[in-house]
Amino acid sequence: MSNQHIFFLDGEEIPFTPGQTVMQAAKAAGKYIPHLCWHPDFTPHGSCKLCTVKVNGRFGSSCVMQAAPDMQVENHTPELNDKRRTLLQLLFVEGNHFCPSCEKSGNCLLQATAYDLGMMNPHFDQFFPDRPVDASHPDMLLDFNRCIMCSLCVLASHEVDHKDVFSMGGRGMRGRRVIINSESGKLGDTDFAATDRAANICPVGVIIKKRIGFAVPIGERKYDKAPASVVEVAK
Repeated sequence: MSNQHIFFLDGEEIPFTPGQTVMQAAKAAGKYIPHLCWHPDFTPHGSCKLCTVKVNGRFGSSCVMQAAPDMQVENHTPELNDKRRTLLQLLFVEGNHFCPSCEKSGNCLLQATAYDLGMMNPHFDQFFPDRPVDASHPDMLLDFNRCIMCSLCVLASHEVDHKDVFSMGGRGMRGRRVIINSESGKLGDTDFAATDRAANICPVGVIIKKRIGFAVPIGERKYDKAPASVVEVAK
């Protein structure tokens, strides 16, 4: 007997195997659920809430929700996409995201998702937080002004690199932050390397390689060629 079952995503049958999340099954079927903190290579933790869907009338994070037979999942609805745009607006104003001058422009998942969901303006007042830039490492630069607290660098450093260079600390919108696990709190005092998985996982422009900024011309960057809804399903 086959161990494959189905649920319904916006009325369409999606096959899954027991243990898969709604997000995993949707991606395997070529269906896009907007996300920022989820990555197929790492343990899901449901922090950004952008992947929230409605299941049998109740909201839940699709990256951590186990798929179940015959569940009715709403994904692309005016209600959900409006809530997602609000979350994106909050992320943009909470940090310092100046896309035209950012090295990650065109390769930034936050920017691409905003385009994909039709976020036309930030709506809320800018926070303009005063966050540090850490240039202590010989090959890498950290610009925490752009951090969206997705924790992907933490997961990559722990699960793949086995270095635990990063961790999350603090509480609340203004207190929550990424911490460098060295006595000085500086990246240059760790064994972090430009070849680490954590050095190449940031979805925005926090972890930047020195001396190669703006190397890819406009029009050739990842999300210049295809929207987030196409790129993220294909990866």
